[in-house]
Amino acid sequence: MYDKLILVLKGVIIGVANIIPGVSGGALAITLGLYEKLITAVNTFFKDFKKNIMFLFPFGIGVVVGFLLVSRLIVFALDNYPVQTNVFFVGLILGGLPILFNKVKSKDKKTSNFLILLLIVTLLIGLTFIEGGNKAVSFESMVAVDYFKLFIVGIIAAVTIVVPGISGSLVLMILGYYRPLLGMINSLASFYKLSFNQLFNYGLVLAPFGIGLVLGVLLIAKLIEYLLKHHETTTYYAIIGFVIGSIFLILQQLLTYNLTAIVIISSLVFGVIGYIIASFLGEGWKNVGSYYFRYCSRNCRVFTNL
Repeated sequence: MYDKLILVLKGVIIGVANIIPGVSGGALAITLGLYEKLITAVNTFFKDFKKNIMFLFPFGIGVVVGFLLVSRLIVFALDNYPVQTNVFFVGLILGGLPILFNKVKSKDKKTSNFLILLLIVTLLIGLTFIEGGNKAVSFESMVAVDYFKLFIVGIIAAVTIVVPGISGSLVLMILGYYRPLLGMINSLASFYKLSFNQLFNYGLVLAPFGIGLVLGVLLIAKLIEYLLKHHETTTYYAIIGFVIGSIFLILQQLLTYNLTAIVIISSLVFGVIGYIIASFLGEGWKNVGSYYFRYCSRNCRVFTNL
């Protein structure tokens, strides 16, 4: 039960992360120790259905909660405390980096692996020069080609979800789909207030996007599993490059804000909080959990002897 609760909490964090432009849900999945498990669960879903569903179901609940219930809070936080919110997520990423470095610490340190890491970081830093799109597509008076575009956008979003370090929200913003989709998600959080026609129209928009998203995840997950199986060390160096590069994508947005002393200090506090949370959810919770259960078992024996 304790493990499942932690899994739900991790799902909430990753669900929220996917809403924030510049923040990579895949990067956080890695730093929270979930990435390989998710890839394996998706690729072997029907082979070991019971085990995978017991893992994906609580995680999925967390993601949905993060999307539907926390999306409004995140929009509020980004509108009113953008620097603190983004630094909080930087702290989450930094808090999980030690887990990644442990993956390659004792592995073959080829020069080519370091070059791949450096190349990916450089490419992601290059993305910081791409302005996020202020344009927004309209879901009014859609024709067949618009639904096909949504399907393709869903596949693109899937790539950004599975490949760590690339922010799906940032890509959607550049394409002009971010705010319309986020607005629709926020509306669905209060679905009981919507009319049947509104729900039907939302379903028509989200269906092709969702189909593309699921199909993209399945295809890219297969590729990632192959790379981890046959080129594990090189893949992890590439992943580390994506994760480090994602930090630059987040931080570059902060340069446009007025960084007063209060904003800087409060942001550092939130960054430390994010770091502690990631450290706890990544590995630390196991130590706490094992201590808790050892404590309970000792007390149980004591009470049994009374």
